[in-house]
Amino acid sequence: MTSPLVSIITPSYNQARFLEDTLQSVLKQDYPHLEYIVVDGASTDGSVEIIERYADRLAWWVSEPDEGQADAINKGFRRAAGEIVAWLNSDDLYLPGAITEAVEVFQAHPAAGMVFGDAVSADAEGHLLNHLPAGNLSLPNLLRFQIITQPAVFMRRSVLEKVNYLDPGYHFFLDHHLWIRMAREAEIVHWERTWAVSRYHADAKNVYMADKCGEEAYRILEWAKSQPDLAALLENDSRRILAGAHKINARYLLDGGLAWPAFKGYIKATVTYPSLLASFWHRLLFAGLSLLGGGFLAKWYYAWKKRRAPKIEHDRPLEGWPGIKLDA
Repeated sequence: MTSPLVSIITPSYNQARFLEDTLQSVLKQDYPHLEYIVVDGASTDGSVEIIERYADRLAWWVSEPDEGQADAINKGFRRAAGEIVAWLNSDDLYLPGAITEAVEVFQAHPAAGMVFGDAVSADAEGHLLNHLPAGNLSLPNLLRFQIITQPAVFMRRSVLEKVNYLDPGYHFFLDHHLWIRMAREAEIVHWERTWAVSRYHADAKNVYMADKCGEEAYRILEWAKSQPDLAALLENDSRRILAGAHKINARYLLDGGLAWPAFKGYIKATVTYPSLLASFWHRLLFAGLSLLGGGFLAKWYYAWKKRRAPKIEHDRPLEGWPGIKLDA
């Protein structure tokens, strides 16, 4: 069986502190037929100089103003020649062998339009924090806002083109909106392996703009109501889906340090669909304790997590891999 070309796009804008690790995590992959494209949005922090150091290993790169993340990624998609495509943000990482394994999953599932693995979160220094398993998800799960961690996703370009790429009207849930549209067109397949690192840091947009991030979940619901095939699914599962939107909104509010709005969001989710509480009771408790002056718990929690890196099912060694610190 021939190995298909895989195209990876990295959108970049003023994240020089993470960018080189991201580039290396792609270029160190063991997959032989790889096309790497970097789309920089006219960074002013030294990112361009970093990209230039790797220019001879890139299929194409540019640094110019764009209209946001979706515009930058779509620009790369339209340049891509690969049968399989993905994007890796400039603060995230691939783990060893991720691309090879993704291709193998596509070859085992020829009807799949999208395959996704699990991920792990890391802090700004690269200490691993939490394992982020996706599980076997389908279109109804996505409508309930069960989340796939974006850097662990690979797509068949023909299906991506069919849904017309990312919608530039979304800035936070642009990936989740795309997954829903992809799942309408073709099978999506989960593979229970950890493929990527999603970095959590203060400059991430879902942290410093947390009050706006979750609002896009409600926009997706309004959009779905306008789609005849999705509207029927929403009507049959309306309370569970609305509770999922409340839950995901609260999650980002809490991650952004907005304890009171997060607490109210979790209460809304509980009232709307009580059995969902089992999936977030610990975060509701955390939000409540924060309101009572327990904000120090967050600092303690992340210090504790740094000393207890999650165990990752992985055949290849992670020691020395770009952007990862395995020491406490």
